[in-house]
Amino acid sequence: MSFSLSVVMGSVLLIFAGPAMAQHRIDTQRPDAPEQAAYGDLPTGMRTLDLTHPDQIDILAIDPDAPKPDPLPRYDRPLTVEMWYPAAPGAEGTRQMQTYLRDGKTQVTLAGRAIRDAAPAQGGPYPLVIVSHGYPGNRFLMSHLTDNLASKGYVVASIDHTDSTYRTQAAFGSTLVNRPLDQIFVLNELARLAGDPTTPWAGRIDVDRTAIIGYSMGGYGAIIAAGGGVTDASVGFEWGGPHGTLAVHQSGSDSHAARADDRIKTAIAIGPWGMARGVWAADGLAGIKIPMLYIAGSVDDVSGYEDGVRAIWQATSGADRALLTFDNANHNAAAPMPAPPEANRVDDDLGFNLTEHYADPVWDTVRMNNITQHFVTAWLGQHLGRDPTMAPVLTLVPHSNDAVWSVDEEGHPKADHSYWAGFPNRTASGLRFETLVKGE
Repeated sequence: MSFSLSVVMGSVLLIFAGPAMAQHRIDTQRPDAPEQAAYGDLPTGMRTLDLTHPDQIDILAIDPDAPKPDPLPRYDRPLTVEMWYPAAPGAEGTRQMQTYLRDGKTQVTLAGRAIRDAAPAQGGPYPLVIVSHGYPGNRFLMSHLTDNLASKGYVVASIDHTDSTYRTQAAFGSTLVNRPLDQIFVLNELARLAGDPTTPWAGRIDVDRTAIIGYSMGGYGAIIAAGGGVTDASVGFEWGGPHGTLAVHQSGSDSHAARADDRIKTAIAIGPWGMARGVWAADGLAGIKIPMLYIAGSVDDVSGYEDGVRAIWQATSGADRALLTFDNANHNAAAPMPAPPEANRVDDDLGFNLTEHYADPVWDTVRMNNITQHFVTAWLGQHLGRDPTMAPVLTLVPHSNDAVWSVDEEGHPKADHSYWAGFPNRTASGLRFETLVKGE
């Protein structure tokens, strides 16, 4: 067996490689991680659900260049969901997860803290968090966040969106139409399971306190599920939903209005796509009435920043909202797990090194993951009622570089102390956290 050695913030990490597939950790906590990034006290479990969303429009069966079929073809849409949850004490078993890289061919082994198929804890019910990956992606892309949240008292459901995973990537129109439909369907299914005394989820999930977290196209879906409607122009885009199928999410339509769901109390959209491509406008985004946290890199060249995520944040005028910005980070800010070692190769079919799908050229991925864990923990604590004392963590000097560390000899803050709450001295750097209230 061979090994490689790397040094991170003074800590030595040995990565072993041998005949067996290496385990890639997704639960790393750097020494400079902000306070709320730390794992909670609860043991966690994970298990896979195979769900079927019946009678959905089969976007892939529609030829956009042929006359519109009447009726539209329909099918039963399969969805795989990975659940992370507080587990009963004393569970034993594997902590490994098998998944695929961006190429859809290379299988890797991830390792976290959750135990596969552990019995759910007897406590609860726990608030629900639905997690939605990018295009393409899969249900493990944000596993650094899912397991972390479960340890703090949440049930987390991360979706493999059919036609949008590494292994099923297909026409973009399917992603545009199905993302919010998948999210709401999973919410409904978990509500059903939570009310069925024959399932392990009975009484364990509080679906009336639900949050949606989405990255890129998952963030697009989260905006719609939260109440945002797409533009009339986007319904007719040639590269969009064929034959006007995206109209189900159009701002002002009966179908979009009927999808309002008061069980969803907040949403977090990381690098949400669409504003720079004409999918969103102020009137449609004003339909969002729940608190929103947006997260972005300031040089995002996929979703855009000034004309993209920042513009979405500014236009969400019907709700209180915040924007966390990683200065000089690109589209991979915050959401992806660290690139597994097996990704460090150029794929001939894709034409790029697979690590580019996960990594940022400026920011360390684990550092971004820890910061995301910190802010998501505080945001959900405040808006899902787990810990309303989190408000000070979200009341910050807008530019972290402007914050002042000023404490006395005993470590007590002085009058001019304005450093970001929960960040160790000299660590709140290169970040912005800005807020707007409803009506602004």
